[in-house]
Amino acid sequence: MARLGEFDLIERLFAPLAEGFPGALNLKDDAALVPISTGCRLVVTTDALVAGVHFRTDDPPDLVARKALRVNLSDLAAMGAKPLGLLVAACFPKDVDESWLTRFAKGLAQDKAEFGVPIIGGDTVSTPGPFTLAVTALGEVEEGRALKRSAAQAGDVIMVSGTIGDGALGLDALEGKLANLFEDERKWLADRYLLPRPRLELGQALAASRKAHAGMDISDGLLADLAHICRASGLSGIVRVQDIPLSSPARTALKDDPKRIERILAGGDDYELLITAPASSVAPLQEIAARFRLGLTVIGHMAEGAGVQALDASGAPMSLPFKGWRHF
Repeated sequence: MARLGEFDLIERLFAPLAEGFPGALNLKDDAALVPISTGCRLVVTTDALVAGVHFRTDDPPDLVARKALRVNLSDLAAMGAKPLGLLVAACFPKDVDESWLTRFAKGLAQDKAEFGVPIIGGDTVSTPGPFTLAVTALGEVEEGRALKRSAAQAGDVIMVSGTIGDGALGLDALEGKLANLFEDERKWLADRYLLPRPRLELGQALAASRKAHAGMDISDGLLADLAHICRASGLSGIVRVQDIPLSSPARTALKDDPKRIERILAGGDDYELLITAPASSVAPLQEIAARFRLGLTVIGHMAEGAGVQALDASGAPMSLPFKGWRHF
């Protein structure tokens, strides 16, 4: 890091990532110029990742970079926004070497290419503490179409994309806690933790359809994130646990230990979409999801009241001591 220098590092590894976005000014200025289409709102989101908290300290640097981008893109997906650009602020430990930095930049480049989103700015500094990475994502959504947490209505159904619990179980697999699963099942789950799939196309299509009310992505855990929607909308949420979609490896893990249901419901790191919509919109919304080869599953409904209640197969409320990830 010291041998490269901050500005050489930016010029060699990060400036090429701004290609295709003239307003980034080749990362030679302290700010970018972002054009916004008429009739659209700018969507801005920031997530920070800290080594030892959001990812393991020995995770591959290219996957750390890609995860950092993807969790921010997932926030754009949750509002139905189209990505415009990303700003990356990286706090590198003083002993990081050039090989690690090169692999980190390669990860950024991979997802820049995959999602077509340029890196248009940011900052690079050194730190005596753990590696810390903050990404700001900019997107745009047509006026009046953003999916917000506060827009749920009593009587709405609750739906989730994809499958739930894979991210948390993936971390368990990496930490050697799923020894009874087959190796390919552990690897599949680990990949879901290391490399989230932001549902950008689905989010944009749901927003454009005007058939969904509220939306957000699942990062802190299904129940915790549904609680955010409930709080913002002034409602309660009822979830039927048996209806939550699970992947085959997750089903195997749950069968091996039924207590893992708490991990599935509250573990987080899924980055699937959580939406509410009128019951009459279920079929057309599921047809939209099918275009992207994704499931969109009804798991419960919104009601008057407050808080989240999870019901077991008999319809009885479940007692879950841990509701989701909390930093404080």
